[in-house]
This record gives sequence, C-alpha cells and structure tokens, in this order.
Amino acid sequence: MPRTLFLLLACLFLGFGALRADPVDLFPPADNPSGWLWQGHWQSTSVTQAHGGFPATVSGLNSLRDQTEVDSSFTSTLFLGARVLPGLEVYADPEATLGAGFSSTLGIAGFPNGEVYRVSQPGLVLDLARLYARWTLGLGGPQEDVPDGENQLPGRVDVSRVSVAVGKFALTDFFDANTYSQDPRTQFLNWSIMDFGAWDYAADTYGYTQGAYLEWDGPIWTARFAEVLMPTQANGPVLSDDIVHDRSENAEADLNWGSAGSAGALRLLGYWNHADMGNYRQTLDTPSDGMAVGASATQGAEKYGFGVNLEQALGTEAGMFLRVSYSPGNEESFVYTAIDRSVSLGGVLDGGLWGRAEDRIGVAAAVNGLNPAHAEYLAAGGYDFIIGDGSLDYGLEGILEAYYDIALWGGLSLTPDFQYIVDPGYDRLRGPVAVYGLRLHYEI
Repeated sequence: MPRTLFLLLACLFLGFGALRADPVDLFPPADNPSGWLWQGHWQSTSVTQAHGGFPATVSGLNSLRDQTEVDSSFTSTLFLGARVLPGLEVYADPEATLGAGFSSTLGIAGFPNGEVYRVSQPGLVLDLARLYARWTLGLGGPQEDVPDGENQLPGRVDVSRVSVAVGKFALTDFFDANTYSQDPRTQFLNWSIMDFGAWDYAADTYGYTQGAYLEWDGPIWTARFAEVLMPTQANGPVLSDDIVHDRSENAEADLNWGSAGSAGALRLLGYWNHADMGNYRQTLDTPSDGMAVGASATQGAEKYGFGVNLEQALGTEAGMFLRVSYSPGNEESFVYTAIDRSVSLGGVLDGGLWGRAEDRIGVAAAVNGLNPAHAEYLAAGGYDFIIGDGSLDYGLEGILEAYYDIALWGGLSLTPDFQYIVDPGYDRLRGPVAVYGLRLHYEI
C-alpha cells in the first residue's frame, strides 16, 4: 500500500508538470547558491508489433509461435532527482509497465522489443525502478557543463572527477553507452542491437539490480566499475543477498576523441558473474531432470565475457556504431538473453538533410551465435529461459532493423520500425520472420 500511494502521488505530480505551459520552469537555476536543485522528467512509450505466419518444421515450449501475433507494450516513467548537498544527488524513478512480447517474450534471442522485460506479465505493474544516491568529487582543473536530462541534474563540474553511486539502478544506465544505439524508446528496439548481446548483465526480471558504482572521469577517458547483486535463479525476479556467492563485477574503460562532426568513442567492457548457474557441458555429459541445465547448478559458479563498443560521427548529421561481444564459457544463460557471441553494426542519419532536423533514420544488423556446448544442449532437447524448440538445426541468428523516428510536436514522436529475423532461436528449421512495429513516445 505505501508503494502504491507513493506512485499515485508521483502521477499527480506528473499531471501537474504536463499541464504547465513551459516545463523548463520546473528546474531552478543550476547556480543556486544553496546547492539545492530538483528536477522532474517524464516519459511514456507504447510499442505495437506484429508478425505473420512463417515456416516452422519444429516447435517447442519456448518457440516463437509460427502463427500471426500482435502484441503491445507500454511503459511510463517519472524521473525525480534532487541535489541535497553540493556534490550529492538522489534519484528515484517510479515506473508503470504493461504488456508482453510475442509468445510470452520467447523464441528469439535478439528479441525485437527492447521495451518489454524478460517476463510474461501483461497486466499493469507499478514499481520503483531506480532509487540511488550519487556523490561526485571534483579533482580540480577545467570545468564543463552538464546538461539537464533524465537522472542527470544540470550544472558545472570538474572535467576530472570521481563519482560513486549506491542503490538500485540498471547496469545499462552507466555501462555500454552509445550515441546511436542505446535507448529502445527513441532508437533501435532489438535487444542485440541496443546492448551487447553477449553481456549477461546482472539484473532482476525487470532489468534492475542493487549495488555500488564507481566512475573516474578524465579529459578524454573514463573508467568505471560496479559491484552488484545477481538473482537467485535464472531470469529470476528476486536478487540474492548472498554477496559471497551471488554477485557480478563489471568494468569498462572509454577513450573519446574529436568534437561535433568528428566525435568518436571506443569502450571496452568486461564482466564476471558469480551465481548458482548450471553448465551446458556438464548437463550433456550427465543428463538429469529432463535435460534441465539448472539441475547442474553449482553454488558460486562463474561466467565472464567481453565487449567492444565503437561509435563515430560522420559529419554533423550522421554517425555509425559497432558492437562486438563474446562469452567463452559453458555456463547457462542466466540473466539477459541466450547469446554467447554477437556482432552488430549500424548507422543513423538525421533529418536535417531533407528539412526535418528532428527526425532520424536508423539501419542496423546483428548476427548472434552460441558456444558449441550451448548449441548441443538445445539440439538434445534442452531449454533456456527464453529459447528452446525441443531440437535444433543450428544456424546463426541474423537480424536486420530499420526505423524512421518522426518528430511530431513538443516531445512527441512516432516511429515505424521493421525487423527481419533469420533463424530465430538459432534454428534453421524455423523462419525467417518479418516484424512490423509502431512506437509512440512522449517525454518532457
């Protein structure tokens, strides 16, 4: 009841803010001498997707249905932030979610809707998505402006600084940033295009975790590290409190260059998960419990992987990105999705070239794959939490996505989206499948 009351009050605040003639008036000046500053932003996104029937010689418990499906999702998030002391900020994000993906969000490793979570729960869910404090210590020297944004208070900070955040957040809030492909509410929708596909990042079913985050910024580089909690089971909604055996270390380093039309960045990520994970090879060697990989779970089992993230501006109205990620072990897909290796490449073009400066066109492709033991496990009739046809004629899962984001007025945009998926769930006996989508997004 207290959480519901809090969310209702937050919605009232939202309604008041949306009715104001000038939402910018919600934010006091960044140079407030008292050091106090608060903000309120809001986003609402709906995504409707459809696919027709497609060829499927085999189907299993976790297969994408080979008949026509139409599904919709909806999210609404209120972003609240306050600078309670100079350098100390607190953020809280009440969020409402509704809907599910195709086939109860099953059957495709690179799932086509980044706005749905790894859960089949089409009813309305109210939750506090984020609640964390962030403290920043300037190290002196030149300063730079920080623009106002979601979970980002405006002001001036030292270019060289150290930040610490503690609480509930998503690892993707801080890691794997990319100017051209990161936010499914305004950019690419596919899971393996918006993030590292093979980054089995620690999170509950809704994509959030708890822990501590450390960031060290320099003039052209940034280093970051996070120690966070893992769930108690694969794709589980409950985070473990056994930090000795169930935790995740994540580290990333950035190198930035250029400015405006020549800006670029290279990011290198590594992760190391510890959880009660099963092992595909062990399950194949000593099958039990109907080939369930979870039956081979070992306390504190380890899984690690790497990612390379590159972005480059191509003038002031275009840019490209490349992501490569890889996990070499045989441990089960536990948190994000069933991808052990992935490459995605794409580009974005702003509409200024045709007199629509706020519009964007994006085109990208991704190729996802499995480790040999993982593929053998699925071929032998095993199931992951997101894919499994009861058998497998292994092939690389290929995805092509294109969208046109149309700016309407204010913060409202409409985005037709198209995805073409070859060998969904890595099965050459299924597909290809074409996915047609329409996204409506509003933010203030």
